[in-house]
Amino acid sequence: MGRFLFVTPPLTGHVNPAVGVAAALTTRGHQVAWAGQPEVIRRLAGDGAEVFPCAVPHGLPERDASLKGPAASRFLWEEFLIPLAEAMAPGIRAAIARFRPQVVVADQQAIAGGLVADGLGLPWVTSATTSAELVDPLAGMPKVAAWVDDLLDGLRTRLDGGPADPRMSPHGVLAFTTRELLGPAPLPKRVRLVGPSIGGRAPTGDFPWDRLDPAAPTVFVTLGTANADAAGDFLGAAARGLSRVEGIRTVIADPGGAVGPVGDTVLVVPRVPQMALLARVDAVVCHGGHDTVCESLWHGVPLVVSPIRDDQPIVAGQVVDAGAGVRLRFGRVKPERLAAAVTKVLDDPAYRSAAEKVGASFREAGGAATAADHLEALLS
Repeated sequence: MGRFLFVTPPLTGHVNPAVGVAAALTTRGHQVAWAGQPEVIRRLAGDGAEVFPCAVPHGLPERDASLKGPAASRFLWEEFLIPLAEAMAPGIRAAIARFRPQVVVADQQAIAGGLVADGLGLPWVTSATTSAELVDPLAGMPKVAAWVDDLLDGLRTRLDGGPADPRMSPHGVLAFTTRELLGPAPLPKRVRLVGPSIGGRAPTGDFPWDRLDPAAPTVFVTLGTANADAAGDFLGAAARGLSRVEGIRTVIADPGGAVGPVGDTVLVVPRVPQMALLARVDAVVCHGGHDTVCESLWHGVPLVVSPIRDDQPIVAGQVVDAGAGVRLRFGRVKPERLAAAVTKVLDDPAYRSAAEKVGASFREAGGAATAADHLEALLS
């Protein structure tokens, strides 16, 4: 059987899809290991996951939600992706030397994974946990694109990496989406649309299920795990606005403790068992993180999307184009506008119908099982 090494950044939304694929490979008898941050990976994949630790830069700056366009791209690359790659590279090399994988699966934002594997002549596949890079987000910013290429050339030299683009492996790209959400954008032949990778994750603790009312529509509000710096005003507006909507219940994920006391119809908790909760909600308010969007649509749940930065505006546009939700401007959200948007997706059945259509395409694509098929093909 095969030996697969998954290389992931310390970001929940990028580890989660890999967890499902790793579980599918393990079930088939393959050996799986990880290169990344042990506490993040084991929290999601379980304590038994074999993890080779990779360093993370100290003092990574918080990303300012106000950064847009070229400034946002410059921050992402110069302050996050390049320093992260330089920090992770020694751990990735050590993991390859000790585990001796036959195939490396490198996340698009763990760019050292692709560079190191390519430099060593190992077969490697890109894990594209968001569809943003598939549609070339820098196409309208040629100067920024050229600057990124220069950064990658310098990094490639410092890491003794291979010549391939570490964001798009020539051996294949596993894209966790489908055409029903992605839209008609042209893609390279090596991209495989496998659908979301759902499942295989470790339990996330208890939840006060008795606080939900099966007879009332439930709305789930989340900004993911990496947006604590931007969460306060938005979550507060959501709590105030949705507490005034009669006949609904609201659950707000508030890991940073930004929301104060609210009425009995709003439940504020630091974390939720998201997949289990999504099976019982009627609408989701989120920032456009690809994981949350796909998990919501998997359950046929329509969305109110308020993107903050990075790939989120692209994902939000895909949701709107698919007819599965509406979009609000993050920095201008007021309680009454958010409440009106939620009411709109709850009351108009077209949004749920579109969400269910996308969800059906996800299940048909096969997700983790289809991704595992493509990885197994590299063993022959």
